[in-house]
Amino acid sequence: MTQRDDRTAIDKARQAGAAAPVEQSRPGEIDRFLGAAKQLAPLATGTAGRLVFALDATMSRQPSWDLACSLQGQMFEVADRTGGLAVQLVYFRGFDECRASGWVGEPRRLTGLMSRIDCRGGQTQIARVLRHVRDEARTVPIRAFVYVGDAMEEEIDTLCALAGELGLRGIRGFLFQEGDDALAGRAFAEMARLTGGAHARFDVNAPGSLLDLLRGAAAYASGGHEAMRRLSDTSPAVRGLLGAMKGR
Repeated sequence: MTQRDDRTAIDKARQAGAAAPVEQSRPGEIDRFLGAAKQLAPLATGTAGRLVFALDATMSRQPSWDLACSLQGQMFEVADRTGGLAVQLVYFRGFDECRASGWVGEPRRLTGLMSRIDCRGGQTQIARVLRHVRDEARTVPIRAFVYVGDAMEEEIDTLCALAGELGLRGIRGFLFQEGDDALAGRAFAEMARLTGGAHARFDVNAPGSLLDLLRGAAAYASGGHEAMRRLSDTSPAVRGLLGAMKGR
């Protein structure tokens, strides 16, 4: 398939509300995802903020995937107070598999989609996620992206170059790290710095830690720094994110 043909396939998939591949996809990949994505309807977002919600869905991440699935709806609740939120799910897993959904404005639709995806072994594909955010921002305004993961197995200079591009476009990155892998921590922190966003760790055994971080990112995507500031009055985690962003 040529690059032009691939782009045509992506556009058609989005118009139909289906999931589209990030860059190129191998034939026969993730039939289950495509079946689930047919349930997604096109979204009229109006003035809603746009947030790309990207997750590592490799095998080690199943507990965190389940946690994120159970918590993501509460991002919408926070954003409803400041103009609403449109979310696009992006994930990677297995061998060379990286997918993006359509834009979703209802938490139950995103929950339904995520619940049909299982984690599979593979290496990280963070560069593909960052390229997708960059390319998507050429057609729709994106204020921020969230990335949830526990590892980094790529060339860090490549990731930093892509993160720098996003920062120049004003797209803030919120990189939430499960665990304490030192290499991942350095990479996530540097990508956050280059985008003007924030890096934070969370414990999968303490659901509230990830929930507060997701709420903070959603508040920024829907209402900017002011929305985060209001939320930070009752959330130390959000205060930490806001402080990290102001320190850039």
